[in-house]
Amino acid sequence: MMKFKLTLDAKPSKHTIDYGDKLMLIGSCFTENIGAKFKTHLFNISENPYGILFNPVSVASALTEIIEVRKYKVDDLFQYNELWHSWHHHSRFSAVDQGAALDKINNSILTAHHFLKSANRLVITLGSAWLYHLTSDAPLGAGQVVANNHKAPANWFFKSLMQPTVLIENLHGLVERLQAFNPNLHITFTISPVRHLREGLIENNRSKAVLIHAVHELIGLCTKVDYFPAYEYVIDDLRDYRFYAEDLVHPNFAASGYVWEKLVETYMLSETQSIMKQVAEIQLAMNHKPFFIGSVEHQKFLQSSIRKTEALLEAHPGLPLQDHLAFFKTSISK
Repeated sequence: MMKFKLTLDAKPSKHTIDYGDKLMLIGSCFTENIGAKFKTHLFNISENPYGILFNPVSVASALTEIIEVRKYKVDDLFQYNELWHSWHHHSRFSAVDQGAALDKINNSILTAHHFLKSANRLVITLGSAWLYHLTSDAPLGAGQVVANNHKAPANWFFKSLMQPTVLIENLHGLVERLQAFNPNLHITFTISPVRHLREGLIENNRSKAVLIHAVHELIGLCTKVDYFPAYEYVIDDLRDYRFYAEDLVHPNFAASGYVWEKLVETYMLSETQSIMKQVAEIQLAMNHKPFFIGSVEHQKFLQSSIRKTEALLEAHPGLPLQDHLAFFKTSISK
């Protein structure tokens, strides 16, 4: 039989993930695709406390500030297009009111600090090795690397490509800081399969090559660090534009689902996968929209959902299913 594609098989990891774990995910927009899957299955996660971050310098800066509980002040923000912004945060932290922006930023840092201190897993997804620096035309000084351009004028920025040796050194220092802060932390690196076409196809490939090389060199230098090949699953295994959205840049729903399946195969034991299936079934039941509320069939459906939820809670009391159970019970009398 002729083969028309290569398949990258998932290799079960000894660093498993289960429902007793606390996971922080940080990095590119692909982080949020995978984070949504973890949330759907009710894992205990913290996701992108600085918003979406693409480059390694911004990721390292964010994690360092979380460790140190940096408190942002008025002088750390700038105003543009009626909003107050931070150069180190995604636009979701921007606000019309300066105080509101600071509150969002500082509350997120404090919450993330406490979560990271007791977490045992950190997933870092790197998107691009291209760095955007501020010029002297931009507010808050020249030279610093920014996490988000906030749609500011092009003359506020200049770009550079990180060199592999510099990136390895920076990531090595980051891992040491993280594991000194939380010795129980295991770190998984991934490379985002999202194409950064703003730089161009060739420049995007240069960037991904720097990231991949640096991460694999880092794994040889550190303990409790591994690599999950999300990039390779999309680029080399699926290897088809059918698995990208209309912009031909972002992996589509099918591709994200495929990578999630591979992640589950890699890190979740069969017992965890069984719980995940039961949780997904309860989540589906909670989101079910009946045609005829109060019908006999609907009441049977709710009773069945109550029994399944109670059984799962009895077997695994730590699962956050109390709201689900309350929903089914209050709905049964409607």
